[in-house]
Amino acid sequence: MKDLTVSAIDRQNILNNKTALENIQGYLGITGMMFQGEFRFTRQQIADFYGIDNSTIDRYLSQNEDELKHNGYINLKGKALKEFKEEFGWMLQEGSKAPQLGIFNFRSFLNLGMLLTESEKAKALRSKILDIVIDTLNQKLGGSTKFINQREEDFLIAMAREPIYRKEFTEALNKYLEMGNYKYAVYTDAIYKAIFLEKSSEYKVILKLEEKENPRDTMYSEVLRLIASFEVGIADAMKCEHERLGRKMQPYELNDLIEKFASQRMWIPQIEDARSKMASRDYGLRNIIHERLKPYINSLSAADYDRFLGDKSKDLLQRVIENPELLEVFKRLKDR
Repeated sequence: MKDLTVSAIDRQNILNNKTALENIQGYLGITGMMFQGEFRFTRQQIADFYGIDNSTIDRYLSQNEDELKHNGYINLKGKALKEFKEEFGWMLQEGSKAPQLGIFNFRSFLNLGMLLTESEKAKALRSKILDIVIDTLNQKLGGSTKFINQREEDFLIAMAREPIYRKEFTEALNKYLEMGNYKYAVYTDAIYKAIFLEKSSEYKVILKLEEKENPRDTMYSEVLRLIASFEVGIADAMKCEHERLGRKMQPYELNDLIEKFASQRMWIPQIEDARSKMASRDYGLRNIIHERLKPYINSLSAADYDRFLGDKSKDLLQRVIENPELLEVFKRLKDR
């Protein structure tokens, strides 16, 4: 089980998951004081809920100030403080005359509970939070996250273009490389390794894919586009090298070409971005770690959760109903 007290990425992934937050708030049944469009909680209310004293809150605020402020903890001053006191001053048990007042919103309230090690109530809440996050995914996806990438609106568009770019690459291998049919698998792996450091077979093991399942069907649209860029770029480079040599290339020559192609500075930002998206999304959405991509794991943004789990996300069949021109892509995916 994930330890939320030590993993900032795991904490932020939950706090950025709007659907999970709504389910957690529904489970707890707490609201607070509606102020500036959000439910707010005073430090005393937080202390009472978690069974801690104010000095403990002070210590955690000092140690984790940036994180708690990022997730909604604020110090009210001036006009904002005056407005808050006018509406809720009768509820304040402390600091009613202080020049500033620290208050939590629901996200920072949960954030503190994920950090607290002194509170038994916070410990129990952390366990329940993790259960609710899993239940949220199961309710949305029917228990499987294998093809969660296909819920993004750009996925079908990327897959519609994939065979065009793939054909350019395979035709280049056929025309310009001196090697048997095994070359198609070998150099598909070479591109995968250049981009996200894993062979196709390794990727399939990590995602627990069946033998006949195509890894590309589980990839995010940005990764598919980068693979396509590599394939057409390498196809063009092979053609130029073939014309220069006046013969078919040998495998060692193509290996060298791919290494030089992938090391061009123009690819660095795109490769870094693809690795970060794959590592972070697979960790946050599929609970999967790509060992070689561990340094690229970051927390998912609220926009990412909305893209794959929120109102913008839809299953493949819904997308095809709305975009009948993509029916052939849908059939191809289902036939694989």
